[in-house]
Amino acid sequence: MNIARQQPPDPVRTRLLKAALECFLADEYHKVTTRLIAEKADANISMIRYYFGNKEGLYEEMIRDTLSPLLDVLDGPMLSSAEGFSAFLRLYYDTMTERPEFPKLILKVLALNQGPGRRFIQQMLERGRTRGAKKVADLKMYGQIAPSVDPDVLRMAFVSLAMTPMLLKDIFEEQMGHALDAAFLEALADFNGRLFTAGLAPAAPP
Repeated sequence: MNIARQQPPDPVRTRLLKAALECFLADEYHKVTTRLIAEKADANISMIRYYFGNKEGLYEEMIRDTLSPLLDVLDGPMLSSAEGFSAFLRLYYDTMTERPEFPKLILKVLALNQGPGRRFIQQMLERGRTRGAKKVADLKMYGQIAPSVDPDVLRMAFVSLAMTPMLLKDIFEEQMGHALDAAFLEALADFNGRLFTAGLAPAAPP
């Protein structure tokens, strides 16, 4: 019996995505050239056309490559109970610690309409909204959270707790006098997760 094996990531494609992320985070979209990305990735510029079609296609795939693992959680077991929010926040903090400027890039695209990705990001966020609403319905059905929880309120609360530490990272570190390192973010994820668990819990019977 033949068992399908998952193909390993293509190293050139992976390098191009990494180089694109570094370039787009460091400069405005219109100032970043495909030649610069190819040089940083040690790849031929024709490979950008081969894998992504053009600069905009590479830009969108870079965003998808970063956000998809976070959205895929909504289809998995991590949020099968309210306690899973700590793990979800931890995953978000870990992901964005590796790319600390990424939330600012998303904010620039959505709020300032910089770069071509506004519609694409909105589509991804809407996919997350739909999946999140289904997850909330499942948690309600199994008595994990209160029936009165509004999925959109929950989503906005989560985004606020997730993005704010990364968007204001430099300010927080200056005020506290130390870095938002792995240990601090672990404690923050645990604390915020417990806030969610307490806030979502069904009311105790009188």
